[in-house]
Amino acid sequence: MSEEILINVTLMETRVALIENGLLQEIFIERHNKRGHVGDVFIGKVVRVMPGMEAAFVDIGLEKAAFIHSSDVAEIDAAGFEVRSDEHKNVHELLREGQSLVVQVAKDAISTKGARLTTHVTLPSRNLVYLPRSKHLGISQRLDDEEERERLLTQLKESLAEEDFEEQGGFIIRTAAESASKEEFKEDIRYLKRLWNKVDQRITKNGDITNVYREVPLFIRTVRDLITPQVDKIRIDNKESCDQIKQFLEDFIPEFETDVEFYEGDRPIFDMYGIEDEINKALGRGVKLKSVGDLIIDQTEAMTTIDVNTGGYVGSRNHAETILKTNLEAATAIARQLRVRNLGGIIIVDFIDMLDPEHQRQIQRTFTKALEKDHARTSITGISQLGLIEMTRKRTRESLGQILNSHCPVCDGRGTLKSAETVCYEIFREILRIVRAYENDVLQVTASQLVVDRLLDEESDTLAELEELVGKTVKFEVEPMYTQEQFDVVLY
Repeated sequence: MSEEILINVTLMETRVALIENGLLQEIFIERHNKRGHVGDVFIGKVVRVMPGMEAAFVDIGLEKAAFIHSSDVAEIDAAGFEVRSDEHKNVHELLREGQSLVVQVAKDAISTKGARLTTHVTLPSRNLVYLPRSKHLGISQRLDDEEERERLLTQLKESLAEEDFEEQGGFIIRTAAESASKEEFKEDIRYLKRLWNKVDQRITKNGDITNVYREVPLFIRTVRDLITPQVDKIRIDNKESCDQIKQFLEDFIPEFETDVEFYEGDRPIFDMYGIEDEINKALGRGVKLKSVGDLIIDQTEAMTTIDVNTGGYVGSRNHAETILKTNLEAATAIARQLRVRNLGGIIIVDFIDMLDPEHQRQIQRTFTKALEKDHARTSITGISQLGLIEMTRKRTRESLGQILNSHCPVCDGRGTLKSAETVCYEIFREILRIVRAYENDVLQVTASQLVVDRLLDEESDTLAELEELVGKTVKFEVEPMYTQEQFDVVLY
């Protein structure tokens, strides 16, 4: 499997595309005026404790107060380490209003919700995640080779001993550390030690609400988190950022022989490799499959639904095979769309109904296999009696649609408008209400061009009968700024 990373850096934003075998798999966007805060460490102040929700709101200096659940609040002992206890404590036993708190952003603010916080502070490097307030040593669940897991844990313990850094914090070995050497672990440990010392000094010196640690820019973060031996090339269209990436690789990942290329082509890099078209497609509801089928993806506040449709029927003999083929293709396409669109939370997938239990198991295996490539944690159920697969995908940042689109002021987020016919009938009802209350002989209707045209054309007979019924004259005026649903009926 060949992978490539394309990076587009401009004055306004940074965009990163992960390509696998020529296909866009993930897109990351960071707008410089709306840069996210995941991973940032703050000194915050508790502004409200809510026992009923087992949570609290914390002011960390952002536009919206952030949210922390009691399960994300650790007790700290005199030595500054987290206290592990099986006894559950209520939020009012852990936090009080006005209390200062060192927190880290786990999830950015999404829609109307504030950022999600935790007191379990972590600092990442290439191969390790440092837990300065814990003594836990762990390893990524994605590393499933038992021999390699044992080797890495042994290497880490020996590295900590040689760096004289035992019992001074916990570590988790990242998936990217597969095949890492002891020297690489030691380099990461030294880097994390220096980094935490700086952060700890800022925490000690500051008592007010402030940011004490800022995550690295998107292009560095992407290289740190996404680069693997499968990544053949990184192409970036900004010289300064390109130099920073090369320096980062030299300092922290010297063993990787990834080719970093400064793109100087005349065409924009995302145009050249077809990424702009892919992004625009990912903002639509429909996704065409190579076969006769398609996907319809609808994202709401509560969940995302994905409907698989077959666009043709090839006869009863091959009908089951056609459905199976479409569903198999859809399973792979859905897994890719989840990554490209960064859809999270509850997701319901409605595959085309299959009667053969073996076909159902085949779809389940294919979908599960396709989701293994996903960097976000997923959990899926089997196919239900209704033919649905329910799943969850961890949501740590806004979806592609939430980043690039805005709420529609015309339809108020519904995605549909009342028809011109419906609005005409609403106007008729409004006229009937007004004539019962007022004695004027003339009324004026102000509406959009489409609605006025319909009133004077298709609804003209009904309008004439209405004028005769109420004994009033109705005049019309077009307001170009009105949406299809807006109208006024006033006394003239």
